[in-house]
Amino acid sequence: MRLLVINPNISEDVTALIRSEAERSAAPGTELVVRTAGHGVEYIETRFESLVAAGAVAEVIAEETVQGGVDGVVVAAFGDPGMPALKELADVPVIGITEAALCAAALQGQRFSIIAISDRITAWYRDCVERFGFGGRLASIRSITEALRGIGTVQEDFRPTLVELARRAVTEDGADVVILAGAPLAGLARDVADEIPVPVVDGIGAGVRLAEAVVGLASGTHRAGSFAAPPLKRRAGLSPALDAALDAAQSAHVAVAGSPS
Repeated sequence: MRLLVINPNISEDVTALIRSEAERSAAPGTELVVRTAGHGVEYIETRFESLVAAGAVAEVIAEETVQGGVDGVVVAAFGDPGMPALKELADVPVIGITEAALCAAALQGQRFSIIAISDRITAWYRDCVERFGFGGRLASIRSITEALRGIGTVQEDFRPTLVELARRAVTEDGADVVILAGAPLAGLARDVADEIPVPVVDGIGAGVRLAEAVVGLASGTHRAGSFAAPPLKRRAGLSPALDAALDAAQSAHVAVAGSPS
């Protein structure tokens, strides 16, 4: 199995954290192709930054799927930039680490809390939880309130704070499970699990393991329905890779539906 894991921000140090946790999480025999967004921002905190990142992720998916040989895609930023729309582009499963972490948390407890790296990011995260249908099971979102020294050093700089936020989510908010949100926290769950009295979910690990599971199910592709490829129509200004990826997706849809509509 070959999985494409995409960092939707431009920080290579975050990509290194993603790669490390993805490699530790992947099953034997899973090959990982880890890519960083070609344009965008240092780290994603807002809906608009997510919008910018979605286009960058689409480009990476297009480049890799045009070349072939990818069995699944993991969008490795909490908030899942471009999801679920990216499912319309690829003919392989596309899994965001938010939906993966939420599903993993829901399997382990009734209510969960999210621990985030900034206050500004929490509104977008709350939107994502609602969009995935888990709003009724969200106990809280707690976040770091201090300025970040650097996105690649959040774990080093704020480990005690993050652990304390998780503990308060359990004791004060009633969380049965805690999600450490965001690629900058990749791998931290392994290190602090003994310090938090409920299951702790890592988005990268959840994304890789659930992507492997969905690929293994071999359920088929979205060639019809609401996640089918966008309808054929005139377009302009897209990159050659994105044009080719859309052509391939639309051709598969037409072959099944019998018409471009």
